[in-house]
Amino acid sequence: MKQSIINVSLVVREYDEAIAFFTQKLHFFVYQDFYVPEQNKRWVVIAPPGSKETRITLGRAANPEQEKAIGHQTGGRVFLSLSTDDFWRDYKEMVSLGIKFVRLPKEESYGTVAVFEDLYGNLWDLIQYT
Repeated sequence: MKQSIINVSLVVREYDEAIAFFTQKLHFFVYQDFYVPEQNKRWVVIAPPGSKETRITLGRAANPEQEKAIGHQTGGRVFLSLSTDDFWRDYKEMVSLGIKFVRLPKEESYGTVAVFEDLYGNLWDLIQYT
């Protein structure tokens, strides 16, 4: 048997601002973006270049409870890890694009890692494994 996680949901304030952040600052691709009339929402799926299985589904907050989750997907813990084949290339570009790093680069036994915030404040690892 083979199973895999294919979509992870990310609660966002607005679709277009989230799409702009992920495509312009992180170079993600939009794989799907269409309107679902019976639910009055869009189905938006994004992923970084080279991602084969796991993608992010952007979900616009539809009520006050969901709005509370924007930027707090995991209660202040790192939400997702973005793996790279060239840590310093991506780190320098992200800094130049104004992405805020809350933990500076550090060499660990498993690789080089730093923690950044997405546009809502969710924490992400940028990591290059050794």
